[in-house]
Amino acid sequence: METGRVNPSHRLEDQGISGLGNIYYNLMEPDLMEQAVKRDEGRIGKGGPLLVTTGKFTGRSPNDKFIVRTPSVEDSIWWENNQPMEPAAFDQLYADMLDYMKGKDFFVADQFGGADPENRLNVRVITELAWHNLFTRHMLRRPSRAELNSFVTEFTVIDCPGFKADPARHGCRSDTVIALNFDKKMILIGNTAYAGEIKKCVFTLLNYILPGKGVMAMHCSANHAPGNPDDAAVFFGLSGTGKTTLSADPSRVLIGDDEHGWSDNGVFNFEGGCYAKTIHLDPKAEPEIYATTEKFSTIIENMVFDEETRQLDFDDDSLTANMRCAYPLRYISNASKTSMAGHPKNIIMLTCDSFGVLPPISRLTPAQAMYHFLSGFTAKVAGTERGVTEPEPTFSTCFGAPFMPRRPEVYGNLLHDKIAHHDATCWLVNTGWTGGAYGTGKRMPIKATRALLTAALDGSLNNAEFRKDPNFGFDVPVAVHDVDNSLLNPRDTWADKDAYDAQAKKLVGMFAENFEQYLPYISDDVKAAAIG
Repeated sequence: METGRVNPSHRLEDQGISGLGNIYYNLMEPDLMEQAVKRDEGRIGKGGPLLVTTGKFTGRSPNDKFIVRTPSVEDSIWWENNQPMEPAAFDQLYADMLDYMKGKDFFVADQFGGADPENRLNVRVITELAWHNLFTRHMLRRPSRAELNSFVTEFTVIDCPGFKADPARHGCRSDTVIALNFDKKMILIGNTAYAGEIKKCVFTLLNYILPGKGVMAMHCSANHAPGNPDDAAVFFGLSGTGKTTLSADPSRVLIGDDEHGWSDNGVFNFEGGCYAKTIHLDPKAEPEIYATTEKFSTIIENMVFDEETRQLDFDDDSLTANMRCAYPLRYISNASKTSMAGHPKNIIMLTCDSFGVLPPISRLTPAQAMYHFLSGFTAKVAGTERGVTEPEPTFSTCFGAPFMPRRPEVYGNLLHDKIAHHDATCWLVNTGWTGGAYGTGKRMPIKATRALLTAALDGSLNNAEFRKDPNFGFDVPVAVHDVDNSLLNPRDTWADKDAYDAQAKKLVGMFAENFEQYLPYISDDVKAAAIG
């Protein structure tokens, strides 16, 4: 049986997928909620969200992600960062997955990756779980009814949490697999119920395709000034650094919280929703995000709740520290209607420094911006990936190495050129530790971070007095309104100054050692910034 809306000439049978049970095309939120509850995939929570758990996979499985090594991509994939899979192994995986799908019900969502009509991608997501289809409906861009009538798939994602891969047959590492085949325009996901794998696969896909068109693909959030889309800002950063929290500023218009492109026309969101961390979510500090947790069809992922009242416990991380909610952008009152804006005036690079060395904000030259962009220094926070239980210092190039199929210099050079061409001001913002390293110090006060960002975005921070940081050479403000001056000089926040100096020396050395891999590929001005 087939149900839902679909281009009559573009059913699954037209893609060679047949023998399934019921096929549900492009169901809307009420139907998907009903199906999820009927199939015992989740429960309705207070206010109407869907409460689900993802089993043992409460974060991404980066070691189980592969790109099929075909001649067309052989010379353009960053193989040091991406695991290869042989074409024959993928073909066997696809055949076995199709066999697994026989007789089972599946849900199909035809959606866009990208808000810019000139640069969007038609993506069909086929899911075994109804709630995964609801997640997809939130996280990608929803075509209109008229657009669905003529929708033709460019890439297909098949998501089967119940399918177990066989490393011997499928050329993978375990019984979990995420495989991208650019030639066959297909992504296969097996044996993980963590829905975030779907959105990050589409992000990886766009990260490969768009740079070939001169479009910068960015792991960032973005917003713009009210009534002025030409006053835009982007916020680079890995999960846990504050991309969602800081971009959801009620005094600005939200473009998106995670994945964007920067074309000749400006900035555009890849997605249609947000995927926010909910651990310790505070209704006073983040009222808009908090409110989504009691709205119809929001997906509440891996949160403990009261069995009788369905009241959520935002502090109980017994399931995972990576508890999240997924909701459509329209649930944020100040969200952009178009998810597009002009060229950014400010570039914010968010880092979660667990060493407690970096200042809360620093102004970067374009060369320094490329240095810190390629370095991508931060700390992985608990729960984001399997096995991460406390902050781990890491260098994740372009602030998103797990999702970068091309070499880092491709993205770095695009960013460098766009910053220079559009005269954007670049800032490095530390949302990590102050007064000591993780375990001794404390997290940077969000009130101070917001005050610093407000001054940067309204232009007043450029008029402040700056000092030259002795460790990294960037400019650091000496005093900012509503911010404790001691926070601006991290050394002043440490009781043991010698310990700070030793920690700073260690971090500078880590930066230098990590950056050696990029020296053969970068311009002299960036080399000078790297050398200091």
